[in-house]
Amino acid sequence: SNSCGCWRVDNGRTIDTLMLPFRRIFHPTDFSAADSSAFAHAVKLTCLVQGELTMMHVDPTVERKDFEDFPLGCQALVEDGLVDAVMRQLMSGKEAMVYVVRCGEEIRCAKVYKEANKRSFRQSAGYTEARKVKNSRRARAMEKGGRYGRKAQEDSWQSAEVDALHRLTAAGVRVPRPYNFADGVLLMELVTDADGNAAPRLNDLLLTAEQSREHHRTLITQVVRMLCAGVIHGDLSEYNVLVGSEGPVIIDLPQAIDAAGNNNARSMFQRDIDNMTAYFGRFAPELLSTDYGMEIWSLYENGKLHPEVELTGRFERSEKPADVDSVMREVDDAFKEEAARQRYKLGMGQ
Repeated sequence: SNSCGCWRVDNGRTIDTLMLPFRRIFHPTDFSAADSSAFAHAVKLTCLVQGELTMMHVDPTVERKDFEDFPLGCQALVEDGLVDAVMRQLMSGKEAMVYVVRCGEEIRCAKVYKEANKRSFRQSAGYTEARKVKNSRRARAMEKGGRYGRKAQEDSWQSAEVDALHRLTAAGVRVPRPYNFADGVLLMELVTDADGNAAPRLNDLLLTAEQSREHHRTLITQVVRMLCAGVIHGDLSEYNVLVGSEGPVIIDLPQAIDAAGNNNARSMFQRDIDNMTAYFGRFAPELLSTDYGMEIWSLYENGKLHPEVELTGRFERSEKPADVDSVMREVDDAFKEEAARQRYKLGMGQ
């Protein structure tokens, strides 16, 4: 580099740094002597572009490949002082990458949402139906589907999980506690096992029949609490449950739906229950004959569902044929009542 604000690159060419389209430099470092040269270059470049330098302390014992894919969206958490070090990648899911991070003396996890075109889980009107958007301009843009609308849809998809986690935590549901959300990164509790290690997913465990019955009972209780809070997971399976030191914890909620406002709520709730029954039924076959989905939904529809409700796993379906004639009479009466109302309005207008 030289005093006139130019940067000399390896092939001998020079670049006018004031013409570069960026002013923010992000430099991961372990503050070792080996990193001093890279650090010096980062400082020089920051000065030349008259920009801002952000440094993240990374654990030198972790292989660099675990950090290379860590997105720059995490800068917001670093700049706010919420994350001190990225320790390792924990998992990669359909809609996000999850990393173990250190925040002061606590170990937490950072969920980094993938861009829409890189996710294998696609948004569907079945999931997003009835989601409220307070800003009317954003709502109209989302309906049109333009560039701004797609960005608004993406923001809504991500914030849905944050909102659901706060709502369910307050309701006493076993989900990771959320701490912060910024620039597509959700900072939340790291669920751990009895030894303090990251908790395994349910599908990674070989269960006994007794463990299956116990975990199934626990998850049915959690699903009831979720429904009482007005939330349905929508994609619940053995892949979206961690088994921590205190039992199963439900994760991955960006597709969570509104139980009262979504026309697909009943079928999605039944599917969640069926997934759990099918999985645990592999180890405890007697669970396959239960019908918790219909029992719980019937109680919910009739206003009798509460978090401490006692369930039997049985549901008696009515075999009585529908009284179609009675229904049609009700429809005809409604039409006649509406017609009379319209005639009255016309008469008042005259």
